[in-house]
Amino acid sequence: MLKAVRVEQAYTNLVLPAVLRHHGLSGRDAAFVTELASGTIRRRGTYDAILAACVDRPLSKVEAKVLDALRLGTHQLLSMRVPSHAAINTTVDLVRAKVSSGAAGFANAVLRKVAEHELPEWIGRVAPDPRVSPTRFASIAYSHPPWIVDELRNAVGWNELYDLLAADNEPPRVTLVARPGRSVREELPGEPTPWSPYGTVLEGGDPGAVPAVAEGRAGVQDEGSQLVAMALAAAPLAGPDETWLDLCAGPGGKAALLAALASRRGARLVANERQEHRSRLVARSLAGADGVLGVVTSDGTKPPWAPGTFDRVLVDAPCTGLGALRRRPEARWRRKPDDLLTLVLLQRALVASALDLTRPGGVVVYATCSPVLAETEGVVSSVLQTRRDTVLEDATTLLPGVPNCVGPRPGTVQLWPHRHGTDAMFIALFRKL
Repeated sequence: MLKAVRVEQAYTNLVLPAVLRHHGLSGRDAAFVTELASGTIRRRGTYDAILAACVDRPLSKVEAKVLDALRLGTHQLLSMRVPSHAAINTTVDLVRAKVSSGAAGFANAVLRKVAEHELPEWIGRVAPDPRVSPTRFASIAYSHPPWIVDELRNAVGWNELYDLLAADNEPPRVTLVARPGRSVREELPGEPTPWSPYGTVLEGGDPGAVPAVAEGRAGVQDEGSQLVAMALAAAPLAGPDETWLDLCAGPGGKAALLAALASRRGARLVANERQEHRSRLVARSLAGADGVLGVVTSDGTKPPWAPGTFDRVLVDAPCTGLGALRRRPEARWRRKPDDLLTLVLLQRALVASALDLTRPGGVVVYATCSPVLAETEGVVSSVLQTRRDTVLEDATTLLPGVPNCVGPRPGTVQLWPHRHGTDAMFIALFRKL
């Protein structure tokens, strides 16, 4: 798992199910492996600071395979209920089998030093005084790069920053969604989600073993994503309400819920995706669903439709993904500050394209899985400054049961892992004049 993420730029949540199936792991074994791999990636920043204090050379001089194994051992020692002797012995055996006996002796010495202190004590030793260097302290204590700490602090404020960073390090819950007209929430296992009437939280087990999920009548979808689709469907609309568009539909979860909601009122959905392989994923998600007009592969900034074609449009834009660090732990190490400008320009272009495609009186929901202000308030401000035919309406009224969700601009919605237990989804509602 760690090698696939490090070498092949793989995504943890996509690789993990295949690894578990390949090795025939289920139940407690699958849960152990999931926490071991995902938790090691999440807490890499903290563990590297600790390992640097236990190694007599820069970590950059430690062989990558050995460093991966040391991180795995450190996670077991400091954050899992694994006896120290077991964590050390299995890690040393792994290094001996994959590298050499000499490297195994090195790993043994390092991990015995790691085992001398508990995690809180280690953080006190390797992190700076928060009063002197608050960003650096938060970066090491909560395992986020400093630039991400700063962006999240700007979005949520100091009072809630540590709660948010801690929530990013919690294992995500598996949330299921019943697609209206094809399944009902009562046939899904787990506790009902608090704000989406279609979701349940699965406590253990393989979601693929749930019949409705296996048959495509339900799916796996974070509650925040469900609320985005619900917001688009709930926006008041005068005049025709027949044709909806998901402009950035891959991999298809929101499109599947939107198609189900559209079909209940006689409307149909077009799902658009720029990348061919993601279009195939969308088509798979929509297979057998009512309310689907088609799946199209095209660049959302240069779409193939005439202006004013659609009544409702969702722009779930490509973004940094910093609102989903629970489920995509590698994103915190893969994203760079320079990514922001490119993504913001793309987000603005996609919203402009969506507004052109929307008929007068129609609505556009702009959503990102990021709370970063440049991707939320910054994009909204740019749209309102450059479009005289567009107004921002109050999206909070579309989700009346969700508390404490007002975004950085009045009328926008910002969901949070530490407040709502969802990804940090942002929602803005535009109306075309």
